[in-house]
Amino acid sequence: MTQIVVGENEYIDSALRRFKREVSKAGIFQDMRKHRHFETPIEKRKRKEIAKHRQSKRRFRN
Repeated sequence: MTQIVVGENEYIDSALRRFKREVSKAGIFQDMRKHRHFETPIEKRKRKEIAKHRQSKRRFRN
């Protein structure tokens, strides 16, 4: 669970910015999108294949 402690003299905008950063680091939005709707086994296989392909492309670039 991501928590942010707001300082005494801290503006709400900066606290919100810190919260968004922590949530994105934790990968909560990606997980939420992944579980938003049911994924058939075929869709899951395709998604994993595409991710594997992207990962291999990334390795060759570096």
